[in-house]
Amino acid sequence: MSEGAAFTRTIEDFTCAHCGRNVRGTGYTNHCPRCLWSRHVDVNPGDRAADCGGLMPPISAMLKGEQFVIMHECERCGHRRPNRASPKDDRDLLIALMARPFPGI
Repeated sequence: MSEGAAFTRTIEDFTCAHCGRNVRGTGYTNHCPRCLWSRHVDVNPGDRAADCGGLMPPISAMLKGEQFVIMHECERCGHRRPNRASPKDDRDLLIALMARPFPGI
């Protein structure tokens, strides 16, 4: 979701490093639908070129039109990235995250 960043669709399944859920990837999956945590593996979405590898908890969420957007922040290096939520994401958790300020607005 970064402006101007190239997107590479990478279809892969993964086990969430935070909650342990097995997640089936669609090529657009970049976080766990249960806990919403991500991992800092991309420089540009889907490229798997980041060396960091730190865990990225969701720090806030907002609605952009009818689409939820989650802000993730890397625990290791502090990198922040907004990500579109998936229809499979925990809606109660997304709504709870909306109570936190969304960086940049």
